[in-house]
Amino acid sequence: MNKIIKRDSYLQKIIDRKENGLIKVITGIRRCGKSFLLFNLFYDYLLDCGVEPEHIITIALDDDQFVQYRDPAALSEYIRSKITDRETYYILIDEVQYAIARAELKNPESIRLYNVLNGLMRLRNVDIYVTGSNSKMLTKDVLTVFRGRGDEIRVYPISFKEYYASVGGDKSEAYEEYALYGGMPLVLSKKTDADKMTYLQSLFTEVYFKDIAERYDIALKDVLAELTDDLCSSVGSLTNASKIANTLRTVKGISVSGATISSYLGYLTESFLFSNAKRYDVKGKKYFEYPSKFYCTDIGLRNARLNFRQQEETHIMENIIYNELLCRGCSVDVGVVEVSARNGEKQVRRQCEIDFVVNYGAKKYYIQSALNVSDPDKMETELRPLKNTRDFFKKIIISKSSMKPWTDEDGILHLGLYEFLLNEKALEL
Repeated sequence: MNKIIKRDSYLQKIIDRKENGLIKVITGIRRCGKSFLLFNLFYDYLLDCGVEPEHIITIALDDDQFVQYRDPAALSEYIRSKITDRETYYILIDEVQYAIARAELKNPESIRLYNVLNGLMRLRNVDIYVTGSNSKMLTKDVLTVFRGRGDEIRVYPISFKEYYASVGGDKSEAYEEYALYGGMPLVLSKKTDADKMTYLQSLFTEVYFKDIAERYDIALKDVLAELTDDLCSSVGSLTNASKIANTLRTVKGISVSGATISSYLGYLTESFLFSNAKRYDVKGKKYFEYPSKFYCTDIGLRNARLNFRQQEETHIMENIIYNELLCRGCSVDVGVVEVSARNGEKQVRRQCEIDFVVNYGAKKYYIQSALNVSDPDKMETELRPLKNTRDFFKKIIISKSSMKPWTDEDGILHLGLYEFLLNEKALEL
């Protein structure tokens, strides 16, 4: 399959920010389509708008052809040499983390690349766009070092809606394929299952782990690999650094400190391989420091890391819903609600979990992910924490079905999975 996946929503976000006086920082996991978005889709858009090719300066720092421009001084000199008149120049730089030395990471103010980009911004006829695959360098530091001139656009792997728009056919069959191989764009060009599996597995060893090992000078590469396996195996489960360290020690015989695990967790999330969802006390309106949940940025990568052997539908569906919420620009936490229940003659209080506490602008939603709620007891288990929030925010349960949306007597919206994934307005039904 060689269809072009247009990524219209991301392209529109870039177009909306065109010539806004800010440095457009396009972030996301490597190989999720950032380069294609910028160097193909946006490049073609500029040409269609009448921009001359010589006024579009493209530099791919992860390409050996441009290796000399990983030095910020050489990069600046090259770009400035291309600016020869007063017309607007569009500067497109791919994977800018290659121009940041490891020694500079300890002090963001010392990162020469930021000074180069800030310097270019002083020219009146440039519009700058950069991509990068490390949030520490491009998200946390960007707001301070770019002095308010950074404008982030986060790109995710292909959503199920984008995937289905490309492949069509039966929705349930498309979902099963997506739930197995995920949304890394190049997967769609692979002809066989074996090719898809091999490609996804190679991304860890040939791209992600090499990037992390080089960037952070990883001493315990086996620990990084085991930690990744553990996170992939336990998506949607509560965990923390100490718990993982204990598991590695008792199960794998690997002795490692909780502090090292905590650092490695940071590297994996900064590289966009995983996202961390913190626990939030709904009634107390406060966050718990730990434990929290980790979700894989792409479910196909998760499955590949486990050699496609652990196919827990419940956790996979939960991960896909979580990723979809992030794609839509939501902030997502794990909810905790204390409920009262009778144990024999005693009334006891215990904590129940809401899968997702979702904030989108001024709106808040509580969402439960349930593979199957045909059993009344299972339905009641899923609904109990929603009913006990005792507030008026919208409550939703998403189950794996093709049912039409409906609202029960408690005001809880029941959504089918395909309706949720394919309809961006589904939460408002």
